[in-house]
Amino acid sequence: MNSSEAARLAARHGLKPSVQRPSLPAYVGQLWQRRHFTLSYARARLTSYYATATLGQIWHVLTPLLNVAVYWFVWGYLLKKTDGTGDNYIAFLCVGMFVFTYSRESIAAGTWSICNRLELIRAFHFPRACLPIATTLVQLQQLALSMGVVVAICLATGEPVTSRWLLLLPALVLQTVFNLGVGMLMARIGARNHDIGELMPFVLRTWMYTCGVFYSIAKVTGHAPAAVRMVMEANPGALYIELARHALLAGYGKLTPHIWAMSAGWAVVSLAVGLVACWQAEDRYGRG
Repeated sequence: MNSSEAARLAARHGLKPSVQRPSLPAYVGQLWQRRHFTLSYARARLTSYYATATLGQIWHVLTPLLNVAVYWFVWGYLLKKTDGTGDNYIAFLCVGMFVFTYSRESIAAGTWSICNRLELIRAFHFPRACLPIATTLVQLQQLALSMGVVVAICLATGEPVTSRWLLLLPALVLQTVFNLGVGMLMARIGARNHDIGELMPFVLRTWMYTCGVFYSIAKVTGHAPAAVRMVMEANPGALYIELARHALLAGYGKLTPHIWAMSAGWAVVSLAVGLVACWQAEDRYGRG
């Protein structure tokens, strides 16, 4: 029996698909109605992540700190490539590493969020976008711990507390919206093609090298063509790092023009694209 014959047979007997895609506004409403499920699922995932590790969630802080030590040794001590990073390279490096880790882990976890939960999808009815949203919330909870470490390092290395520190909150809000949108988009792609999940670590590592985590983009692109400099400065990963550094580091340079507008633009566009992409495949997730 082909698909058209099956459709006619179902219509004759009044059968309807068990999962139908609602309209986009209705889908957003369902996401809001299931917010308690999403929050509970995020808490459960956070608890299970490091349940078998002796140090638990401390590894979420230790891993970036170990990377900071490696990059400081290579870039700050051996190569001495710290021009344009201000007068506090340790804090510069820590802010870049922890802020980028938030995006990297959100996107990586979002890629696997649907394809690794097929049993849950087939057993319960809920908007599938709840899963990548929950993974972003998990990383957001871990970011709170990470930012505590970053603030402590900034204070320990002599950074003064100024009113600019208040700008960190809107910067992280914009980054969270961006992470959420990209996470939903990658969840849709990863559900269709599992090879993408295997490729993502290499993509994200390459992206890190272009975000100025351990070097100054303005300094490196100073003699580059204008097009290259514009692309590097408009990189969303670099934008959110720059906003965080400007907020926390008193001796860091001025922000590039329109950085807040570009950051907000990336956040809005990614959220819209990710939500629509995730919604469009709502009736196909979990099928064999």
